[in-house]
Amino acid sequence: MTRTALAAASIVLALVGAAAAHHGWGSYDAKNPVTVAGKVLTSKYENPHVTLSVQAPDKVWTVTLAPTSRMVNRGALTEMVKVGADISAYGYPSTREKDEMRAERITVDGKTIEMR
Repeated sequence: MTRTALAAASIVLALVGAAAAHHGWGSYDAKNPVTVAGKVLTSKYENPHVTLSVQAPDKVWTVTLAPTSRMVNRGALTEMVKVGADISAYGYPSTREKDEMRAERITVDGKTIEMR
């Protein structure tokens, strides 16, 4: 295999891997939804998805929300999911990552926002 072909194959594999990791919604258990409620410990308001860590009564959860554009369009601005905010997130636990979930909706200060 020539260097060019090897480099091209490596790039394609890297892109496919990144796309699979990003779009792997099939790795969440939609048959067993969970609600995670607690204080936001960390908040990453960036693409591809907003990500929070939430201190629930039993453990710390990683909560994956919508992309930033969808968050803005639905009124879930940075201040809403800031560190220290009390949040409730309903969604699906990961089948791959321990204590991680994909939120379908969040409630903060009595306001519920759909993520999908």
